[in-house]
Amino acid sequence: MNQQDSLTAYLAAFVAELVQTGIKDVVVSPGSRSTPMAMVMAEHQEINTHIHVDERSAAFFALGIAKVTNKPVAILCTSGTAAANYFPAIIEARYSRVPLLVLTADRPHELREVGAPQAIDQIHLYGHHVKWFADMALPESSTEIIRYARTVGARAAAIASQAPAGPVHLNFPFREPLIPNLDEAMFQLEERQMGYVKVRNGDLTIGENEMKDISLKLKEYNNGIIVCGNIADDRFAQAVTDLSDMLKFPILADPLSQLRSGQHNLENIVETYDTFLRNEDAKEYLKPDVILRFGAMPLSKALTIFLKENHQAEQFVIDGAGGWRDPSSLSTEMIYCNETIFCEQMLAVSETRTSLEFLDRWRAVNNLTKANMALIKDSQQLSEGRLFYQLADMLPDEATLFVGNSMPIRDLDSFFLNNHKSIKVIANRGANGIDGTVSTALGAGLYTQPLYLVLGDLTFFHDLNGLVTAKLYGIDITVIVVNNNGGGIFSFLPQSQHPKNFELLFGTPLNLDFEHAVRMFNGNFTRVRDWEQLGELMKESIEGKGLNVYEVVTNRNSNLTQHREFWRIVSEEISNFVKGVR
Repeated sequence: MNQQDSLTAYLAAFVAELVQTGIKDVVVSPGSRSTPMAMVMAEHQEINTHIHVDERSAAFFALGIAKVTNKPVAILCTSGTAAANYFPAIIEARYSRVPLLVLTADRPHELREVGAPQAIDQIHLYGHHVKWFADMALPESSTEIIRYARTVGARAAAIASQAPAGPVHLNFPFREPLIPNLDEAMFQLEERQMGYVKVRNGDLTIGENEMKDISLKLKEYNNGIIVCGNIADDRFAQAVTDLSDMLKFPILADPLSQLRSGQHNLENIVETYDTFLRNEDAKEYLKPDVILRFGAMPLSKALTIFLKENHQAEQFVIDGAGGWRDPSSLSTEMIYCNETIFCEQMLAVSETRTSLEFLDRWRAVNNLTKANMALIKDSQQLSEGRLFYQLADMLPDEATLFVGNSMPIRDLDSFFLNNHKSIKVIANRGANGIDGTVSTALGAGLYTQPLYLVLGDLTFFHDLNGLVTAKLYGIDITVIVVNNNGGGIFSFLPQSQHPKNFELLFGTPLNLDFEHAVRMFNGNFTRVRDWEQLGELMKESIEGKGLNVYEVVTNRNSNLTQHREFWRIVSEEISNFVKGVR
């Protein structure tokens, strides 16, 4: 068998094995050295091949697909700096626990470190940011190497999916000629038709006796809270709300926990903690003696400080992926058990409590905060707080909401209230960066609709080229750009107290007219005049097609003033309430 046939047999076996593992999507960035893999993938009828010319954006696009499908997505690029452009998305995948299969083409070994063009050191290129790395063998058609290719494919997909999910990197050296010998029979597996090796991943659990021991410990405490961060398991909402009802513990639900929206019981879910936990009287009134924490660390700085201040409380961290999500070293027990299974098994071994005193305290403060939050609607000026306060009402049922980092995700945390619309909220909170936001959202848009993206002007600018996938693949998306002409979050940080070079270093106004860029990608652009117009646009968006961008222009200084005034009013109301009930 000649080199061309060996190349084809090797790659066909690898690609066929990927399909056997359940991988359906690959995002390919064009290049020469990756030619054989790209051509073989494009020939497989069960693979959806998406083309994206910018590797950085392509990797985030794949990240978005993987986020909503919870399945590994492959990304393929040529050798050299193309592979380096994957790095930001790989880091995000690593820390947000999203499965990616990173496939990089490379020069063969004899062309490495000898001055060959487009050749860099790709061995362990991503370091510890990938779960596993393999520098693949050169293509051969021997039985042993074909088995090797298939085994590595199955293993890589399994490792990417295994909790904690994350990226896996396979580096493929190819010699020229690079054109495979394509024919209809190349994907036929000569042995073990269902794949060479099947890897079965399972959920982490703990034994019944350990569950009973934890239940007995919880029984000793009356003042407990449940803190839920980012969790992607659709079964979790019902399980944790049932547990809350049994233990009579309030649930402090981060917007990425998927608990603020849905058909589950919302009665015990507290969503305005980011506001009232800034008040010292409230924090003393609501002091817990035990904390159950599920999922990633919450967004809210006020909540994080509250947890630190209550370091004397017993804190159980439940992590189904066996990680160590405890940046403040507050945990007293680290429980490696699937979060949903933990709740379900705890229900089976625990008794229902009768006392509602502590739960009612949290409910009362939460309801008081929500009542005062209506003051935000009095402002006729376009503002970030009111936008996120009204967002749940403006979005359709079953919408997917992707939110940019920096101020938008924080305002969502503060002002997005409980609702029964089953709105799925997604964000890139692994590394908390602003890069790749547009691309990730559009990747999600391939498999979830209707899709809405809310982000700031700097985040939008940072990934404008990501809009090309909306044009290429006809993805329907409504984008709300909150344009305060710069980095609004820095106005809330200590550096704002040093005005001399604040705008130069942190405010960074760009003074861009985004309309031109949106039109370039065949999108529709509207600069919102007032709240009434935004409401009408959002109604139209339910049936809208293509790329629609609504720019909401706000003022950074006014936004800071509004937030502080709102916090002041609520703080006074809460202090009066707490003093009145004591």
